Amino acid sequence: TMIKTYWAEQVKVDPKTIFSVSVMPCTAKKWETRRNDDMKSAGHAYDVDISITTRELARMIKQAGIDILNLPDEEADNPMGPYTGAGTIFGATGGVMEAAVRTAYFLVTGKEMGDVNFIPARGLEGVKEAELDLNGKKIRIAVAHQMGNIAAVLDRIREARDAGKETPYHFV
Repeated sequence: TMIKTYWAEQVKVDPKTIFSVSVMPCTAKKWETRRNDDMKSAGHAYDVDISITTRELARMIKQAGIDILNLPDEEADNPMGPYTGAGTIFGATGGVMEAAVRTAYFLVTGKEMGDVNFIPARGLEGVKEAELDLNGKKIRIAVAHQMGNIAAVLDRIREARDAGKETPYHFV
């Protein structure tokens, strides 16, 4: 969205002329780009026009005969301004969740959050859980690795809801 809104405005480019490609490690992002009209938050077309996986990008680079190891060094582009290394966790399973939790923690407490210690959820292979204290409120989170593992998490949520209990997670 930012490339077709904020950046387009900054460089005075018509967003309709921008073709946005995301390179992601997760194949689910391909589906997410076309999920529904919520993916058109920039007010026109889709926010991301196409999503390719990092593996697909690597194959394209190889097919083009580009030898990355022998390219000359150069400064990285910085089209959107300063950034932090926090974005690197987005490529890992649970990275978006961790970034959101870290941001919420900082906004509520005014402090940087330490390490998040995830533990494998009992009986749920491919799912990790964590609990953190957010100014006295316990926040329970879960991360499901691969779409096939989300069913077990959703079943636990439905079972708790159907039994009239609090759901086991605040954030999945």
